Amino acid sequence: MNFFKAFYIQPRFFYSGLCIIALFVFSYFVPALFVVAQLLLMLALALVMVDMIMVFSGKAKISGQRVLPEKFSNGDANQVEVTLKNFYPFLMDITVIDEVPVQFQMRDFKIRLSIPPKQEHNLTYQLRPTQRGEYHFGHLNIYASSKLGLVAKRFTFDADAMVPTYPSFKQLRKFELLNINHNLQDYGVKKIRRIGHTMEFEQIKDYVLGDDLRTINWKATAKKNSVMVNQFQDEKSQSIYSIIDTGRVMKMPFDGLSLLDYAINATLVISNIALKKHDKAGMLTFSKHVENRVIAQRRSSQMRLILESLYNVKTDYFESDFSRLYAHLKRHITQRSLILLYTNFETLDSLNRQLPYLKAINKNHLMVVIFFKNTELNAIVDHKASTVQQVYDKVIAEKFAFEKRLIGQELKKYGMYSILTTPENLTIDTINKYLEIKSRGLL
Repeated sequence: MNFFKAFYIQPRFFYSGLCIIALFVFSYFVPALFVVAQLLLMLALALVMVDMIMVFSGKAKISGQRVLPEKFSNGDANQVEVTLKNFYPFLMDITVIDEVPVQFQMRDFKIRLSIPPKQEHNLTYQLRPTQRGEYHFGHLNIYASSKLGLVAKRFTFDADAMVPTYPSFKQLRKFELLNINHNLQDYGVKKIRRIGHTMEFEQIKDYVLGDDLRTINWKATAKKNSVMVNQFQDEKSQSIYSIIDTGRVMKMPFDGLSLLDYAINATLVISNIALKKHDKAGMLTFSKHVENRVIAQRRSSQMRLILESLYNVKTDYFESDFSRLYAHLKRHITQRSLILLYTNFETLDSLNRQLPYLKAINKNHLMVVIFFKNTELNAIVDHKASTVQQVYDKVIAEKFAFEKRLIGQELKKYGMYSILTTPENLTIDTINKYLEIKSRGLL
C-alpha cells in the first residue's frame, strides 16, 4: 500500500501542533517560553515517530469486509454487515467510513470502535431505500490508530459493489407469515376463511337422499324439526388484476416513498395472497400507454414475474389515459375479473372526466378503485385554528377532505367499490376488501 495514500493525520495531532505554534509565538514576547516550546516540539515529534512505528511498521494490519444482502427491500430497513479483524499486537481505535450509495445522501457516515489485539468484530448498520433501482457502494474505508491517536493508517476494501432495490419483499414475507400463523386479524385484516379450503359455504337446505351425512347442520335440524344440511359450492380460481396508474398523480410523496411505490408494494402482497387463496394473479401499469402486463395465472413462477415487472415501474408525469386502459382491458382480458385500480382523484371533476371509462370497465369486471387520503390536509383539519389564516386553511382542507368522501359515494352509485385510505394502511385495507369480496361471492 502506498504510504502517502495510507497516511492520515488525526485531529489530535493537528490541535497539538497549533498549540505548539502558539507557544512559539508567545515566546517572542516571553523568551523563557522558547525553551519550553522547543522541549514540547521535540516531545511531540518523538511521540509522532513512536506512533508511526506502532501503526505502520511490520505486517500488522486491519482486514475488513462488507457483507451486503442480495437485494434491498424498498421502504424497509435493510441490514449491512461489516466484519473487521485486528492483526496488531495491541488495542486499536478504528474509524469506519463506508461510501454508501448517493441515493441515501449520508455525508457524515462514520462509526468508531476499538478492537482488542488479534480479535474480530462484527458491526451492522441499516439503510432504508426509498427508490427502486441500482444502489452502488464505493470503498469501505477503515482508519486505524493506536491509543496515542496522532496518526492513522487507512485501509480500503470492497470497491464498486451494487445492490438492486426491489419492491418491498419484506412486507410480502411479513403478511405471508401472518397468514400462515392466522394472525392477520391482529393487524386489522379480516380473517374470512383459512387458506387451502376448496369448498365454500353457500346455504342450508333440506336433506335429500344422497346428501353427505357429514354435512348435517344439527342446530338448524333441531330448530326446524327436520333434517337440514349445509350446502357448499366449489371455490373457483378467479382472476385478480392489480392495475397501477403511473401518471403524475401517483408521484405525491409520503414518508419518503411516492404513492406509486406504496401501490407497487401493495400489489406484490395482494398478488401473493391471491395465489395462496388459489386465485390467479396478474398486473399491468398504464399512463399514456399500457405496459408491464403480466397475464393472470396461477403457477410457481408467477410471483417472480410480477416482482421483476414491478422493479422498473416509474411514473412518466403525464395525465393518465383511461380510454386506452379500457380499450386494452376489453381486448385482452375477456374473462370477468377483479380489478384493483390504484390511482388518485383529488376532486370530483377529476373523477367525472374518467367516470365513463370506469363504468365501461365495471360492466365486464368487478372494479375496486383505490385512492388516497391527503394526510397533509387531514393534519390541517385536526389542528385547532387560532388565527384567521388558519381558519381559512382549515375550511379549504375540510372542503377537499369532504370531496374525497364524495368521490367514494359517486363510485358506489354506479356499482363500483372503492377504498379511500392512507398510504401506510394501503396494503391492509386492500387485503380486507379482497377477502370481503371473496367471502360474499361477489366476483
